[in-house]
Amino acid sequence: MKGARITVKCDCGEANHLAYGETWRCKCGRRWNTGQIPADEYWGIMREMRRFRLGAIGAALVLSVTFGLLAFLVAQRLLLLFPVIMAGWYLYYMPRWRRRVRQRVRNLPSWQLHPE
Repeated sequence: MKGARITVKCDCGEANHLAYGETWRCKCGRRWNTGQIPADEYWGIMREMRRFRLGAIGAALVLSVTFGLLAFLVAQRLLLLFPVIMAGWYLYYMPRWRRRVRQRVRNLPSWQLHPE
């Protein structure tokens, strides 16, 4: 699994986005290594964010398959309600999901790296 980029800010004000385990040499000469971040914490956060995404995808699939089966087995006229169902999805579920994800991201730990 590919991890999210990590923002590294040097004391001189320079910033860069690195993958986990990468090193970066700043203009001022300092060298920063994201490998200093504990691997279990970093990959735990990546797993948690993946669970958030898969939860939304799974809910959408369950809703779509259920609605599709009902439309196919009961009455095809139910397909006319699909835009209403999608509007409910985007107006009710997705804002709650985004709020939960943003709240979790705000509470993520930050690590103090030390130049090598």
